Amino acid sequence: MSMVLAPHSAADPTPLPGARLGRDPERAIKRGPRRLSPEVVAATQRDRLFDGLVHEVAAKGYDSARVTDICRAAGVTRPAFYALFAGKEDAFLATYRHGIAVLLRLMDDAYTEAGHDWVDAARATLRTLLEVLAHVPAFARMALVEIDAAGPAARAERDLLLSEFHRFFRPARPRSPLSTAEDELLVTTVVGGIHSTLRQRVAQGRTAELPLLLPVLTYAMTAPFLGPQAAGRAARLADPGSGPGVGTPCAPAPARRDG
Repeated sequence: MSMVLAPHSAADPTPLPGARLGRDPERAIKRGPRRLSPEVVAATQRDRLFDGLVHEVAAKGYDSARVTDICRAAGVTRPAFYALFAGKEDAFLATYRHGIAVLLRLMDDAYTEAGHDWVDAARATLRTLLEVLAHVPAFARMALVEIDAAGPAARAERDLLLSEFHRFFRPARPRSPLSTAEDELLVTTVVGGIHSTLRQRVAQGRTAELPLLLPVLTYAMTAPFLGPQAAGRAARLADPGSGPGVGTPCAPAPARRDG
């Protein structure tokens, strides 16, 4: 039975690669009197190969996943694979780009739907990122861990993705006391820290725990711009059931003055 990612936006129901099984019988190209166009056949095969690649790379690692294995997992022939991709690296890059485009659209939707308050929007965007990755652990491992083994072109794609995340910080940047150049470096540092934290959890096989990181990552995302007290409040709102001082980073207490 295939696992389908529940869309976070009704306007974009496209599932993330790895959310389904490539060999799902419901996705088979059925023969009949009404022949599908070559374009539709190619698009269907491509999507199934995306899913097959994600599952094989997540299970075996990039180096050990063979084209034959990917084709078998997708239910697609090798000639069909090579009609779409130049090889495994090309297929990996295409899958990664497609998956990241889906992920960014979901995050953009969450950011917009949260309203004009930047803290609410930042928290909603983080929540979407964490929940989507937790829901499709195979893609999380492929995109966060195995990409390191896929070569310099894949790592360049990852760096491009991290720069794309900067747009979620634009409303916060006027609150920073730093210069423009320093502020850009600050955002790069925050984004890199969040990425490193997620990668570590996924590499440890703890992908299902990612949504639990929402309070602390909300704090990390907002503290450099809002200060520790406001960021502490934002983090507590990210986990309403925890209460002050339980599982969420809180602002430090004012220093005591004796006498």
